[in-house]
Amino acid sequence: MSEATRRDDGRRDTGEVLIVTGMSGAGRSTAANALEDLDWYVVDNLPPQMLKPLLDLTELAAGVLPRVAVVVDVRGRDLFSDLPEAMRALRERRQIRLMFLDASDDVLVRRFEAVRRPHPLQGDGTLLDGIRLERQRLTAVRESADVIIDTSSYNIHQLATQIGDLFREEGAARHTLTLLSFGFKYGLPPDADLVADMRFLPNPFWSEELRALTGEDADVRDFVLEQEGAREFLDAYATALRPVLEGYQRENKRHSVVAVGCTGGKHRSVVMARELAERLGSVPGVAVRVKHRDLGRE
Repeated sequence: MSEATRRDDGRRDTGEVLIVTGMSGAGRSTAANALEDLDWYVVDNLPPQMLKPLLDLTELAAGVLPRVAVVVDVRGRDLFSDLPEAMRALRERRQIRLMFLDASDDVLVRRFEAVRRPHPLQGDGTLLDGIRLERQRLTAVRESADVIIDTSSYNIHQLATQIGDLFREEGAARHTLTLLSFGFKYGLPPDADLVADMRFLPNPFWSEELRALTGEDADVRDFVLEQEGAREFLDAYATALRPVLEGYQRENKRHSVVAVGCTGGKHRSVVMARELAERLGSVPGVAVRVKHRDLGRE
């Protein structure tokens, strides 16, 4: 969509806008980070008075910022009281959702004590005084929320998973797996989560016909896959990686690197990385990509 359009109800439709608010200590920062991982453009601690200029900017950007999340909370002090009125005015011109994060008072007290920080509204009182005052100020905002999440029983990973389930684009991957071929003689990849060694297979380098080729050539691929143990390894390793990738999704680990190495990173590792990608491409929720770190080296 090259420019803002008008909906039948008169509101402009230029992309999604989500207001994130709620009780201090209920997980706003975790939610903001999770949304950012989902490719939302996140603005933190924005005064309500700045919401209209921000929305004006997204309309001028015309699709450059299709999904915007704005964290608004009591850190804005007296400015925060204008949020309900600002939301009413903005909803007349844009489709806006409000997500409210909450937790029980005792859980909020424990979380503040764990990080040894005061509540932003407690002043000279206790933590509980600040929590109760904030809850009182947020009553109207909570009642107008489209989504309310009680995080009392969540850890940060569970909350991030919940945010992903609610706001991930339909069909979007929960985890990205990079299969990285490399050569051991150039060193291990420092960002590898797992490393597989292909040096148990005969090296095509010692074949004069194959030496100048790479694992992207059909002759090298056929040579490598015909070796004893090659296909057995691929099937077994892919089977072993499936529960790992499923576990990564449950733990909200968004990216992983499986490094596949041989001596120079030119023949065996290239073939086997590509073959593993074929076998793992059907894992639900996982986007698989292949990179060759040392393929161009002499």
